[in-house]
Amino acid sequence: MSNVICSCLLGDNASVRLRLSQMLHNEIEAIYGAESSEPSVDICEVELQGCRREFFVNKTGESFSVGQQVIVESDGGFDFGIIYSAGRIALKKLRLKGLEKNVEQLSLLLRSADESDELAISELKKRQTEIRDLCVAKIKKHALELKLVGVELRMDQQKLSVYYTASHRVDFRLLVRDLAGEFKARIQMVQITTREEARRANAAGPCGCLLCCSSWLQKIHANPFAEKSHYSEASGNESHAFNITGLCNRPKCCLGYSKHEKGCSHYGHSPALPAIGTTVSTPDGPARVESIDTRNKTALLLYQNSKQKRRVPLEALLANSSSNGNR
Repeated sequence: MSNVICSCLLGDNASVRLRLSQMLHNEIEAIYGAESSEPSVDICEVELQGCRREFFVNKTGESFSVGQQVIVESDGGFDFGIIYSAGRIALKKLRLKGLEKNVEQLSLLLRSADESDELAISELKKRQTEIRDLCVAKIKKHALELKLVGVELRMDQQKLSVYYTASHRVDFRLLVRDLAGEFKARIQMVQITTREEARRANAAGPCGCLLCCSSWLQKIHANPFAEKSHYSEASGNESHAFNITGLCNRPKCCLGYSKHEKGCSHYGHSPALPAIGTTVSTPDGPARVESIDTRNKTALLLYQNSKQKRRVPLEALLANSSSNGNR
């Protein structure tokens, strides 16, 4: 990841995140039912630079939609962002995070971005490329052992955030003084992990798909897999490093969705599991396999006679398949 280009608010990765959020908003009534009363406060979740998402109070009286570019308050100034969720979805997220009691402390959503704002944002993004090159030169000048990941200049140009990775503590006081004199802005040095660096990279993983952390994964965990013995179990006893390590040089996040519990046996020596959608014979009549959960060792069957769905143990399903095959 020598060339890191932040995927926030641009490119395919942002489109994937916004598309997923839009799908959730389209199914709001099917998931939560009709809204019984108007919410006491209008909350919007806005995605800012650096894949940061924060909640803002909307007192403009305007209704915002997912993907709309807006201007928000930010630490005594103002910045730009994109609406990630609004209305009931944003309010439910606020409650789940336990921030409902602190609504009065939330910053305000000022307005939707107009043509002049969009032009200023475009110029700001172009300038950030020049700022990044200058920061690289300043780091070399001060001979600091750190890797520059990215820079973020706030829209009002009063604050510059510099994101970096380092293997040890770095004394960057002279660098901050130099940058403050160059840009006439407040400088914030932010050390991030390699997982966060990968999230900010506009790249694809070994599978050929966009990185989970920068496309749809809501939260990056420091180390979601404490027991390394699970790696071999999740990959079918294949302990090759490239099978379990992502671009961040850490265990792949996607392993968490195929990890087996300790002592969970694989079905390599058992009869083959029936394919999804096939019809199997059961004591209660023929049934179609809707899904198979190998982790919990269950299968979801749709019985053709009663049109009912029932979850059954895999052992019972395999036993029936074996007996039917022997007949």
